[in-house]
Amino acid sequence: MLTVLVSDEDGYWTPAHHAVEHFDVATLARLLAAGSDPDEVFGDMTLLTHAIDAEGDGAAQTGEPLSVHLTAVLLAFGADPTLPDPAGRSPMDMAAAYRHDLAIRLLQRHIGQRDGE
Repeated sequence: MLTVLVSDEDGYWTPAHHAVEHFDVATLARLLAAGSDPDEVFGDMTLLTHAIDAEGDGAAQTGEPLSVHLTAVLLAFGADPTLPDPAGRSPMDMAAAYRHDLAIRLLQRHIGQRDGE
């Protein structure tokens, strides 16, 4: 399988991880609709742990409220809400570290739906 990488001032990314890193929700949704794997791993993060990290870190850096757009799109396209990244961090671990209550609630709902609750 051929992996396409996109480069920018921050380095190289897959197109989906590039969209996450740059909060490009529309492009992320288009990529997922076209068949990108919502559980893609690149570097030391899954798309979902990357999204939660980007949302949490972005809010911490700008002082803006936490957003949940990236996380919601990934979950809507079937990202596994319990899949840990290569470093062993689950999406819930990442959300808890940032006190990202919106992501925690979304993750809990998706985990509950998957488990039939």
